[in-house]
Amino acid sequence: MTSPKLAIQTELGRMYSRQVGGEATVPSITTVIGMDKMDLSGWAGYLAAKTLSEDQRLSEALSQPSKMRSLVRESAAAAERFRDSAAARGDRVHNYAEHYALRALGEPEQLEKAYAELEANNELGFATHFEKWWEQYQVQPLATEVTVWNHSVGYAGTIDLVARIGGKVCLVDYKTKAMDREGFVKTPDDKVIMQLAAAAKAEEQVLDAEAGAWQDWPHGTDSMLLAVALGEGGSRTFMAPVQALPDYWSKFYALRRNWEAQFKIAQARASLVEITPPPQDQSPAAP
Repeated sequence: MTSPKLAIQTELGRMYSRQVGGEATVPSITTVIGMDKMDLSGWAGYLAAKTLSEDQRLSEALSQPSKMRSLVRESAAAAERFRDSAAARGDRVHNYAEHYALRALGEPEQLEKAYAELEANNELGFATHFEKWWEQYQVQPLATEVTVWNHSVGYAGTIDLVARIGGKVCLVDYKTKAMDREGFVKTPDDKVIMQLAAAAKAEEQVLDAEAGAWQDWPHGTDSMLLAVALGEGGSRTFMAPVQALPDYWSKFYALRRNWEAQFKIAQARASLVEITPPPQDQSPAAP
């Protein structure tokens, strides 16, 4: 499930409600982490220039200003198209992984449909290597796409997979990644450690999203935290370093306070207020 039932998209990012149709009251884990923005302007500029230089219409457009302007506009949007394409691919891979786990759990699933969506987009390599990862790590699923809530700090999120691996309860986050020049799946960004650290602080998990029924989080805070990078040509599994989790949690907590301040500012519509000059002094000048 790429769009959790309790998640609601707002002007300040994804938020969560306690029940389907309810009011969004807390930000998602990824929305909080999004407050730590990265400057991607250099990458976007490079991608735009690369797209323009590789366009077969470029030589013809050089002598026609109107066509050149059109190519420049298309190239400028290259980063946005790349982002949207990667997001859609990630949704399809996550959807397949979810339904694969549902089948293993003996729950209703639509695995064939999820497989067909990957096939239609020439992405079956992701399915193949996900299945190999599942077999190699002898995954014993406990739950998939688990929405969790933390009341103490005020946030919610959805964990891709809770499973027993090697006798240990693990919280697993999937990351779809491209292959590097050496043919290896690229390493996920370290922000996934912060994401997993926040997930591990769950206090409740949803039982019935429609009814708004919740239960205490049954797994404590000592689960193993894993990021699984899935690519068309392989997979790699990374463990969040236990010694670094307190620092990543502290950073997440600070970002959560930052998000709350931004939320209050947006609600109050607090912005600069223009004022006029003070009235001119009309008293007569001294003799």
